[in-house]
Amino acid sequence: MNKRSANTAENPIAIDITGLSAMLSCGRATARKIADEAGATIKINRRVLFNVEKVRAYINNMSM
Repeated sequence: MNKRSANTAENPIAIDITGLSAMLSCGRATARKIADEAGATIKINRRVLFNVEKVRAYINNMSM
């Protein structure tokens, strides 16, 4: 397999589970649970990414 280079964007559209758990300041299991509840999961073949805008909207709606 080829190793991916770490390209970082300033405002990413989608992030992996490591980025999501860092963004939410929680563990991987909790981050995945939040993403599932927000409907933010994107599956591309074996890779799983999460829509940042959907997660942010979900968290903002929870806090109101």
